[in-house]
Amino acid sequence: MRTLNVSISDIEYKLYGIKNDKLSFADIIKIVSKGMAKQKLDKSIALAKQNGLSGLTMEEITEEVKAVVHAQEK
Repeated sequence: MRTLNVSISDIEYKLYGIKNDKLSFADIIKIVSKGMAKQKLDKSIALAKQNGLSGLTMEEITEEVKAVVHAQEK
């Protein structure tokens, strides 16, 4: 097994909730993937609010998705 040293800032260390200085590669991938997914979700929520879509019901969202899929099929 090989050892890889990675340096991150204190801000990133706290941002990703890292609790241990020794992590497996799989742990690093999981932590970073989770952080990136959260950032994308936060951006999606902000965009929905900016465009007046944050108040849509699940039924309205489903109808919007169906309309887009239907338009792409043409």
